[in-house]
Amino acid sequence: MADDKALTTREADFSAWYNEIVQRAELADYSPVRGSMIIRPYGYGIWENMQRALDDMFKATGHQNAYFPLFIPLSFITREAEHVEGFAKEMALVTHTRLIKDADGTLVPDPASKLDEPLVVRPTSETIIYDAFSRWVQSYRDLPLLINQWANVVRWEMRTRMFLRTSEFLWQEGHTAHATEAEAEEEATRMLGVYREFQDDWLALGVITGVKSPAEKFPGADRTYSLEALMQDNKALQCGTSHMLGQNFARQFDLKFQAESGQEEYAWNTSWGVSTRMVGGVVMTHGDDSGLVLPPRVAPIQVVIVPIYRKDEERTLVLEKAEFVANALRAERVRVHIDARDSMKPGPKYYEWERKGVPMRIEIGPRDVAAQKVMTVMRTEWTGGDRKEAMDETAAITVIPKRLEDYQRFLLKRSIERREAASHRGIDDYDAMRTIIEGDGGFVYSGWCGSEDCERKVKDELKATIRVLPSEEFRSPDQPQQCVVCGGASQAEAVWARAY
Repeated sequence: MADDKALTTREADFSAWYNEIVQRAELADYSPVRGSMIIRPYGYGIWENMQRALDDMFKATGHQNAYFPLFIPLSFITREAEHVEGFAKEMALVTHTRLIKDADGTLVPDPASKLDEPLVVRPTSETIIYDAFSRWVQSYRDLPLLINQWANVVRWEMRTRMFLRTSEFLWQEGHTAHATEAEAEEEATRMLGVYREFQDDWLALGVITGVKSPAEKFPGADRTYSLEALMQDNKALQCGTSHMLGQNFARQFDLKFQAESGQEEYAWNTSWGVSTRMVGGVVMTHGDDSGLVLPPRVAPIQVVIVPIYRKDEERTLVLEKAEFVANALRAERVRVHIDARDSMKPGPKYYEWERKGVPMRIEIGPRDVAAQKVMTVMRTEWTGGDRKEAMDETAAITVIPKRLEDYQRFLLKRSIERREAASHRGIDDYDAMRTIIEGDGGFVYSGWCGSEDCERKVKDELKATIRVLPSEEFRSPDQPQQCVVCGGASQAEAVWARAY
């Protein structure tokens, strides 16, 4: 159903604008359970396209899919001290197995069904997976073990926002075991590269990559690599992580193997994941004051055809042409929808499909049929040509697939340009950093001495964190010499920002 009420603008209230788009583009809805969301078919269609692309990329790098239990024994979680400390405040527990009615007829947990050991509802699966790996791996010949899981997880969040931070969300988590540290490190960085390729080429996010500071790394990891995108309000969004776990979990779960030398050694592990948070990243990176803007590669509908007619005899003629054009485009693997609803006039249809971010609209009326033409309309103004263009229908069928790919590249280029315009390099003065972060925001590149005290000061005073110590490709040409906080010698360049 069309909603003619204007969206809140990004400038007026970015947070309200985001929430309105998520609901009015029919991506998701609120759940009766606080902090959870219902992903609607259109939003789930975006996630399905993300899944398909990523799953192909994972399998191309040798990984296989599996599934592990939702419930994890509490004792498993507590084996790795840093891991349990990192997730302790977010864990949901199952303590009983059934309900009974009390004297008032109210359902309550049956005391007789209390579990001997509580079960944790999966916040992440390192513990239960590496327990299984310890039974599956005996020799170096069993390695590497490359497993991926598509699943849901529960992390009991206090402040939630649909797609960005919810108590339950969907994701994939890769888990691998290797014979050597070098192989595990190669895996962690390779998967970071897979994520970057996907998020740039499919989502057009224009991410930067790097390693997290020790204070920001995954609990239980030796190192955490991250992908960070900059949203239109100049806040950062962590879009995925890849963790070099070292032998920490292998030691706790007795994940050993017999090496070629005959000696028994602990395996080296990695884990890596991305989630439905990426849907929120697409909304905040590309959306405008008219609604959602979707990159064609993940759009559930890439082209919507709106027939235009006034008389019944025109309706048949126009719909036949719409079906012909749609089928020709589908043969070119374009996802097409014909909006043949008689309950809505063309104008409101235009607004609805713009709000839902469909990359291209085709308008076909009786005159277009007679002239063998179609009117194409891109979702936004772009640098690849006119937004609105009358095209010969035969030419359109040939041109449209390429135009969608050109539009995909345009969105990436625009994202990178926006990111770089809001990236501030060579900042060596704390007051200057404060002015940027408390003003328009963005990425601040500066020196850092490696001290957690300096890191904590920025977090406490400016509500900003080190997003990454950037990969070589994203480092400044002139490396900073002093820490922006204390003025001491710089140990690394850091990218600071406020974040979701």
